[in-house]
Amino acid sequence: MDVSWEDFGWERLGRTAGRRRLPVWDATAALVAGADGVLLYDTGSTLREGVELRTQAEALLGRRVTHIALSHPHFDHVLGTAAFSGAEVYGAVGTADLLGRGAGELRADALRHGMGEADATDALVAPRHQVSGEWTLDLGGGLQVLLANVGPGHSGHDLAVLVPGSPVVVLCGDLVEESGEPQAGRDAVPSRWPAALDRLLELGGEDALYVPGHGAVVDAAFVRAQRDRLAVRFGVS
Repeated sequence: MDVSWEDFGWERLGRTAGRRRLPVWDATAALVAGADGVLLYDTGSTLREGVELRTQAEALLGRRVTHIALSHPHFDHVLGTAAFSGAEVYGAVGTADLLGRGAGELRADALRHGMGEADATDALVAPRHQVSGEWTLDLGGGLQVLLANVGPGHSGHDLAVLVPGSPVVVLCGDLVEESGEPQAGRDAVPSRWPAALDRLLELGGEDALYVPGHGAVVDAAFVRAQRDRLAVRFGVS
């Protein structure tokens, strides 16, 4: 029996992509499928969520996830990565070092936010590939996605993904949030955040779909308004 993205609670984003809003934290995970490769953007807040995402991706597409891009090194976006053995993992430059030395801090952050001991795993996977500017990833069948280190902003290591098509899809991570005000933790770089959103808008253009790290898909006008609010909030021109 054929299955659809909607059967698993996924939202289609054009011809080649889809995303799911995960429970508890409402964090987005997105799939981009080419003829040869499958990219997963973020892996969930627990190893259990990662296993569920892997199972769903294989049921939907009939093949394994081959590439993973991590939007930023916060627990609700990276703790499922260990479920994807053999996948090539990408992150903004500095992410690998942070995850390599910061496992204890990341786990403590998960516990502070109410994560159970069993789910706050120490099985962190650091990106093998570090993106300092832009990285074009060929998924086959003419589909080339762009990984762009547009930060810092929400964190010190923010990686966006641009998926070409009609419409263009921009996976923003927590640089953009729709379900609440953007969160600025200890590792945020407020002075650079508006510029990061300017870069997202430059990449995607006026007609793109912008997929936030938390919340519903938005348009360029929403991103621009959030950029202006952040500039006021942090006193940045």
